[in-house]
Amino acid sequence: MKIGLTGGVACGKSTVARIFSELGAEVIDADKLVHELYRQGEPVYQELVNRFGTGILDAEGEIDRRRLAALAFEGGRVQELNRIVHPAVFVRQQQWLQEVAARRPGAIAMVEAALILEAGGKSRYDKIIVVTCGPEQKIARYAQRAGTSESAARFEVERRSRAQMTDDEKAGQADFVIDNSGPLEQTLRQAEKIYAELKAPARAHS
Repeated sequence: MKIGLTGGVACGKSTVARIFSELGAEVIDADKLVHELYRQGEPVYQELVNRFGTGILDAEGEIDRRRLAALAFEGGRVQELNRIVHPAVFVRQQQWLQEVAARRPGAIAMVEAALILEAGGKSRYDKIIVVTCGPEQKIARYAQRAGTSESAARFEVERRSRAQMTDDEKAGQADFVIDNSGPLEQTLRQAEKIYAELKAPARAHS
């Protein structure tokens, strides 16, 4: 069973993904696939350098994701960036899903990605799970994760959020919603309930 796990900026997708992995799901982080595609020698790497220039590279010639993000967001070129990256990420995701299906028929295969719905990817999954939390929590979590100030985190969260659907819009397209605004135990209980529901039809596929 193919599951898409998504949500807004700093809402705790990775935490929820880790919970599902511990429960027994096969989980892949689309952001890690992006890291692979950004490496020198990859077609996506070359295309990004061609389009955005060598200013996105660090001293070693690797793509500096902060520079690229700043150029894309501030220059109004987010859609251009997505058009380059998303198709390649989708191909890698499909390869991974096929590997899981061959290795563990009947498994819950979950892709954690920020822009599943924005990229029109809902139909590629059997179910969509959306993780939400309050706006101030997003800022606090981003600040902690990035080791930055609250004001810098607020700017970054708001900037990135403008390129995404709102939490309400995402939730409106979800099969399941996990409210990650409370204690971890509360999030865990929600995930356990959803996983139990997912396992029932997944067993039928095995």
